[in-house]
Amino acid sequence: MKTPENQSVLSLNTGAEIPQLGIGVFKVDDDECERVVSDALELGYRHIDTAMIYRNEAAVGRAIANSGIPRDELFVTTKIWNSDQGKDTAAAALETSLELLGLDSVDLYLIHWPAPLREKYVETWLALEELAAAGRTAAIGVSNFEPEHLENILEAGSVVPAINQVELHPAFQQRAVRHVGEPHGIITEAWGPLGQGKYDLAELPGLGDLATKHGKTIQQIVLRWHIQEGVAVFPKSVRKERMAENLDIFDFELDANDMNTMVAMDSGRRVGTHPDDGNW
Repeated sequence: MKTPENQSVLSLNTGAEIPQLGIGVFKVDDDECERVVSDALELGYRHIDTAMIYRNEAAVGRAIANSGIPRDELFVTTKIWNSDQGKDTAAAALETSLELLGLDSVDLYLIHWPAPLREKYVETWLALEELAAAGRTAAIGVSNFEPEHLENILEAGSVVPAINQVELHPAFQQRAVRHVGEPHGIITEAWGPLGQGKYDLAELPGLGDLATKHGKTIQQIVLRWHIQEGVAVFPKSVRKERMAENLDIFDFELDANDMNTMVAMDSGRRVGTHPDDGNW
């Protein structure tokens, strides 16, 4: 795809590129989502992350259709929900998402949760391999997979996931998961990169000092840290001015001492659901 101006991209193990900073639409109502995505595209975002369970794929599709942006300049991700997992149901789930999005294919299709109690994520992965081979998705990956989940699909499948999308923020840096995935060329993608507002970023030791040092907001420092860690990241916001602020992180760089300060903030503090418990 065409590299977004003044942004960075990462190379997937498929050879394709993914804009490193995107816009997420988790918990954005369908009636507001079209406006949010349209605003993001106008600002220069080219990476959109949605999911079947968000119930806003149709709004994402409308925004894309109305944007006038060539399809090959956009990177669109959606996800298969737990209840659609299975070798006989995955294809229909993707077709439904494509119809809602108004697209012939997506750039990335993820298993949303391993849902281990359902015992279907391995067969679902094999089904996703077939969907990729058929050209319905350019790349496939997973979300919320712990090391053992990754190891199981790596052993069973013939395609290495392009992405593992996980909860990742300064207080929960996911080193163990990344240690398993990244040697295989699996890019880590962060959801909830600002902690979803479930703790006060300003209380993290040294973060306020870094913001002052670089003349940026605390949130911009955190997003810049993700970028320099080589993590793909998609902060959620419904406010255009905040989306613009989140995009304004490519004109400065954290030095080695700054990065060490950020790494020291990791306390193993998960604020979302543990993947073993995501069996809805």
